[in-house]
Amino acid sequence: MSKDFGEVIELIRKEHPAFQPGAYYFVRQGLDYTLRKLKTGEHQRENNHVSGGELLDGMREFAIEQYGPMAKTLLDTWNITTCDDFGKIVFLLVDYGVLGKTENDSPEDFSGGYDFEDAFVKPFIPRFKLEAAEQQNTE
Repeated sequence: MSKDFGEVIELIRKEHPAFQPGAYYFVRQGLDYTLRKLKTGEHQRENNHVSGGELLDGMREFAIEQYGPMAKTLLDTWNITTCDDFGKIVFLLVDYGVLGKTENDSPEDFSGGYDFEDAFVKPFIPRFKLEAAEQQNTE
């Protein structure tokens, strides 16, 4: 009998308590969002494989669409503060049989990624404030 997603999260968190349960649900929903986007987008694909970079982009878009200016706050609450954290969660889900991977996939695919301040905060700062800050930095 297979375990449901909530039970798997409980098992993961017993050995790896770093991330809150919401982090795992978010990554799974972000993956579903990314797959839907890739299947209906300009470059449609047949398989369900998503690269680390594609997943990072999809999760950023999903977070902004779902949570708007609260996205970074929620991610912080779940203890997700870098793209590397997304990779850790993905590979914990792989290790526990929830997600699959190819031989070319690795946690390092999530390294670097984007800065959370740029990705989740700056899109919501009014343009005039960004321009004023940029102008102040050039003086």
